[in-house]
This record gives sequence, structure tokens and C-alpha cells, in this order.
Amino acid sequence: MSLRLSTVILPYRRWHEGGRAAWTRAEELGFHTAYTYDHLSWRTFRDGPWFGAVPTLTAAAAATERLRLGTLVTSPNFRHPVTLAKELISLDDISGGRITLGIGAGGTGFDATALGQEPWTPRERADRFAEFVPLLDRLLTEDAVSYGGDFYSAHEARNIPGCVQQPRLPFAVAATGPRGLRLAARYGQAWVTTGDPKLYENGTPEQSVQAIRGQAEKLADACASLGRDVSELDKVLLTGFTPDRSRPLESLDAFVDFAGRHQELGLTEIVIHWPIPGSDFAADQKIFERIAMEAPSQLA
Repeated sequence: MSLRLSTVILPYRRWHEGGRAAWTRAEELGFHTAYTYDHLSWRTFRDGPWFGAVPTLTAAAAATERLRLGTLVTSPNFRHPVTLAKELISLDDISGGRITLGIGAGGTGFDATALGQEPWTPRERADRFAEFVPLLDRLLTEDAVSYGGDFYSAHEARNIPGCVQQPRLPFAVAATGPRGLRLAARYGQAWVTTGDPKLYENGTPEQSVQAIRGQAEKLADACASLGRDVSELDKVLLTGFTPDRSRPLESLDAFVDFAGRHQELGLTEIVIHWPIPGSDFAADQKIFERIAMEAPSQLA
């Protein structure tokens, strides 16, 4: 299978000061999907401009025609399934059915406390995620939903006419633990990994590849336990968080080598960050664009 190449465009620029141009250029370059982060603020960008994911994707949908669009990732940290479902159905309609929902359990960053709550433990995040995903699945596929759970409720929530994409827009579930992988196996149309975060500081690229191989094997086991063929799921790597860091974007050859090693693991999509000067995602824009235009054919 050919390897898809996608990008993630962080929402830090005003729409009319470079924001719009990045999304339209992503379509011109032939990326499969352009994603954005769904955070209230994020890491070193916390004290600078940062815009909302859903309005940004709505504007991107109006500015493009073919490019798929999505979040990478949305989490329960500040989202509720009922209101999120309404926004997603609207976004899927505006885009003409080009939306993918990247979804994960969330973390301990600024989003975790922005609403005034104490940060959840990993177990608490997993508990909420295990309720969040099935409820969101129902809200996106049923006209009316009532539900009472430990963390979320819905009372006759209406979602008519539903998604343009049927039976609903695809879920790309970010997961590495057993509970998350089971959710990916049951509800996902794709699985997302960033590698093993424990290897980021002191690990090697070879160790990272082995770790991702192990994650993919656990995903296959989770699918088998449900009687599902793991080949039905796309496997997505969001780059920038493995020991390779930004090195794959230093040249076309470096990227093709990096992507090829991960393609051998069964990954079907590689996501690279749109260059941001002066950040962890700094890269030469010309090399980045050459990778976008030439790497897919070399990885076919």
C-alpha cells in the first residue's frame, strides 16, 4: 500500500496573516490530510497567539476543495460529547464530508486545568475516554440519544441530519495502552501513535521503531479479540516526538529513509508538522515542500 503523507498546521497565526495561506498551500502540495491540534493552549505556544480548532477547520473547509481536514487530537479535557457531536456534524457538512476526528484521552498539559479542575490521573483519563468514545459514536450515528453515565450524560440529544460521511465521520484513535487500543479496535477507522514518549530524550531511532512495532502488534491483538481484521484500520504516525525529532525533514533522502522504515511496520500515513520558525518544529520550507511533492512517489 502506498504511504499517505499528511501535515499538521498549528493554529498560531491569524487567518489573514498566514493562517489561510498554509491551508491552501497544503492542498496545492498534494497532502492527503491537513490536521490541527485541538488545544486551548499548548506548551511553548501558551503565551502567544493560539486559535480554536473547530473554527479554524471551518475556515479551512471553505478555503479548500479536496484536502481532507481533521483534529490531531481532540480529547475529553475540555470537550463534552454532546456539544462536540453537533460541531462535528456541522463541520462535516460544511466541508462536504472531508473531516477526520483524531481523538485521544488527553494529557496533563494546560488544557487539563483550564476549566478549573484538578488534573486527572492516567486512570481517570482512561475511564473518561472509555465513556466518551462510545457516546460520541452514538451521537454521530443516531438521530436522538439519551444516556446517563459516570462522567457524561445526554438527554434526547438531537443530531439530525447526521454526518455527510456515513455511518459517521471516521475516528482516528490515539492510543498505546490496552484500554485505548481496545477502543481503537472497536470504534476506530484509524489508529494514531507518536511513538514511545519514554524514548524521546535518550532513546535511539532503532529503539523507537521497535517500540512502534510492539504497539502495532498490540493493536492487532486488540482487533483479533474483537474479531476484526487489523488491516481495516489505517495506522498513522504523528512525527516530531520520536528520537529522530526534526532530522527527517533535513532532506528528501532523510525523510524517505525515515518514512520507509516506518512503512515496513505497516504504517499507512505519516504526518509532518508545517514548519514554524523558532520552535521545535522549525524546518526549511523549501525542503518541506519538496518532501511533500516528491516523497510519496518514492514510497509508493
